[in-house]
Amino acid sequence: MVGKLAAVAIGGNSLILDPKRPDVSHQWEAVDETCKHIASMIAEGWNVIVTHGNGPQVGYILRRSELAAHEVHTTPLDLIVADTQGAIGYMLQQSLDNELRRLGINRTILTVVTQVRVDPEDPAFKKPTKPIGGFMTEEEARKYEAEGWNVVEDAGRGWRRVVASPKPLAIQEINAIRALIMNDYLVIAVGGGGIPVMRNERGELKGTYAVIDKDRASSLLAQTLRADLFIISTGVEKVALNYNKANMQVLDQMTLTEAKRYMDEGHFAPGSMLPKIEAAVEFVRMGGPQAIITDPPNLARALRGETGTRIIPG
Repeated sequence: MVGKLAAVAIGGNSLILDPKRPDVSHQWEAVDETCKHIASMIAEGWNVIVTHGNGPQVGYILRRSELAAHEVHTTPLDLIVADTQGAIGYMLQQSLDNELRRLGINRTILTVVTQVRVDPEDPAFKKPTKPIGGFMTEEEARKYEAEGWNVVEDAGRGWRRVVASPKPLAIQEINAIRALIMNDYLVIAVGGGGIPVMRNERGELKGTYAVIDKDRASSLLAQTLRADLFIISTGVEKVALNYNKANMQVLDQMTLTEAKRYMDEGHFAPGSMLPKIEAAVEFVRMGGPQAIITDPPNLARALRGETGTRIIPG
């Protein structure tokens, strides 16, 4: 394996730069921009495994399936997660290959369609919290709520549909992923948090109606692979306390103790920054050297210690 291993988690929302233009051509623009910065990491000697979110995309596909139900069969949510793993993985593979070739680097990139096991008794199934799809006004959200949707206000950005988000327990294809990395392949895995599966009473794997949080699954992947770095690429350059308030304070670094205190004080919005902090903390708590949270244009600078928010032991 070449260089130190960094697990790079890309947010599903960061693949849609403008919520008013979520179409595929504009998603390609966002993917190309993100892959430029990942390619820079590789050029600087890092080996990477890439994960990605799918919250907006999975919601759009689910809604498309519902609207077309009078014409064609509907698609269950686990298959929609698999669909987005293939589609977004394809985009990342192609774009990253193009960027690396521009830098004179020849590596094979592939996507592993990944299943992630969850507990059938996870309490998340009784309390949906994972936002999917686009943002709505409260009036639109209440209309869909009357049709049976679960909806929430999402961190001051608008209203969104929510589904169950059980805790990831194990990555089914982890041995194959590890073997690929050890043989110098660049791997894209646990897309959208992984396809949620559970074992039935006969020990068989079956998909379930849920979307696993991408950051939690990515943290589990980074822990299991003993990555040297876990980096979460999101919509802000640095994490902040009192976000968007007059007394906002950006953070260059947090120890585990400080991060726990800030979480307890309610500084990080559920469904937005909180799961990212929780995922970074879990990686470091379980022995990872450090985690970084920043936005795509600052990935390379954050690796050099010039920006981003670092979470470290202590």
